[in-house]
Amino acid sequence: MNGEPDIRISYLRVRFSLLVVFFGSFVLTVGAKPNWFGWDRSPVVGFIQIAVFLIGLALICLGGYVGLIALWGREPRSIVADIGMRMVGTGYVVAVFTGMADVFGLGSHLLPMTPYFGPWQSGGVVIGQVVIALGFLMMIPYHSYFKKAAD
Repeated sequence: MNGEPDIRISYLRVRFSLLVVFFGSFVLTVGAKPNWFGWDRSPVVGFIQIAVFLIGLALICLGGYVGLIALWGREPRSIVADIGMRMVGTGYVVAVFTGMADVFGLGSHLLPMTPYFGPWQSGGVVIGQVVIALGFLMMIPYHSYFKKAAD
């Protein structure tokens, strides 16, 4: 201990989570904007494209969750962090159900018509992403940073 701070963060988990987040960002980008890579073959946003960017969003959520939990180390998480974890999951569920509304039979273009990713669905996905971002902000262990600044 000899005056050094007791840091018990699993750097391997943090690095793994960053890789998962970056890969998820790539998958989300491929699903949302495949024409950036020259892969766009359809004039509309279809089921496969919606599913791919939701899988990318799931990877981002998973990687962010693993990384932020690793930052807590062995310390018990606060209630705010636990609420943040649940907000991440809730935001993802909101994003999935609004993005796949037509597939689930809740949208305006029911099957067998081509699913339409319109302004209502995109607005719902954005709201889900905002809830996810707020949840991640709540999961950050701010107390350890304030403790270091006081020392």
